[in-house]
Amino acid sequence: MPRRPRLAAVAAATAALAVVAAGPATAGDPTVSDPRVVAHFDFAAGQNAENIALEPDGSADITFVFARQVARVTKEGVTTILATLPEVPDAQTPVGGAVVLGIARAHDGTLYVAYATGTAETGIWRIGPGGGAPEQIAQLPADSFPNGLALDEKCATLYSADSARGVVWSVPLDGGDPTVWASGAALEPTAEIPFGANGIKVHEGAVWVSNSARATLLRIPVGPGPDRAAGPVETRSTGLTGIDDFAFTGHGDTVLAALNQVDKLELVRPDGTHKTVLTGADGLDNPTSVAVRAKTVYVNSAAFFTTQDPDPNLLLARITKNKR
Repeated sequence: MPRRPRLAAVAAATAALAVVAAGPATAGDPTVSDPRVVAHFDFAAGQNAENIALEPDGSADITFVFARQVARVTKEGVTTILATLPEVPDAQTPVGGAVVLGIARAHDGTLYVAYATGTAETGIWRIGPGGGAPEQIAQLPADSFPNGLALDEKCATLYSADSARGVVWSVPLDGGDPTVWASGAALEPTAEIPFGANGIKVHEGAVWVSNSARATLLRIPVGPGPDRAAGPVETRSTGLTGIDDFAFTGHGDTVLAALNQVDKLELVRPDGTHKTVLTGADGLDNPTSVAVRAKTVYVNSAAFFTTQDPDPNLLLARITKNKR
């Protein structure tokens, strides 16, 4: 199958990046403990768990990349398929065929997902509360690769990180024409690794983005006024080899980041230093995304690059936010 060699090539290139040494532990670091895999998914069916959004009851809405599915998984591991994105026979993307990637949830339960196909179906799709037939609300260029997806509901705006073009798109929540909100070298892929801007979150007056090719975590201030223009891109952490998506642990700027190719969950401090808090020994298998709700950490694994006994899964752990 074409997607496996292409993904493997990306993994090999990413693994060649230099790793910056993690900083020392501090008394204020959150503690991640009691990891446990609560659900295993069907690798052969394309259920590589990619991105995650949380429901009020603690269930996780998860995108399955190659199956083109959106599933809901309870904290006990019960999995229900909510929707399947339409098949695109002539799909062609950097990883093979059509793939469903980022996901974001509105307060009313509407889900938004990023779909890459290499055709006119590439863009942002909406799934109504409770599931149903997905509807395309914004079309992106066929050669784009909309990966992470974040929602600023107060401003009725979706932000999508485009790994191929190395930009951040802004999309009206009710649909319409997308615009390039942020661009520049810091967001772009490299000659060796064709995946740049990847994970994305809206947090404390800024849009944060990971760049897989450059192993960085970036912060882009959101400007004042109705245009909410992107400010200068700030590099907040480096040496995050294979960084995919990420999540904030609370109101501060401490982050938990999924390091895909090296099977790690990394704690990134506000000063940019970082340390490993979970590994493959805990059940990670090419982790792709993270979510945090109260005292629970959710981590998806996609098993993209595992050659023996791949285990796409959902792992839960406990987080204790220590005081300094």
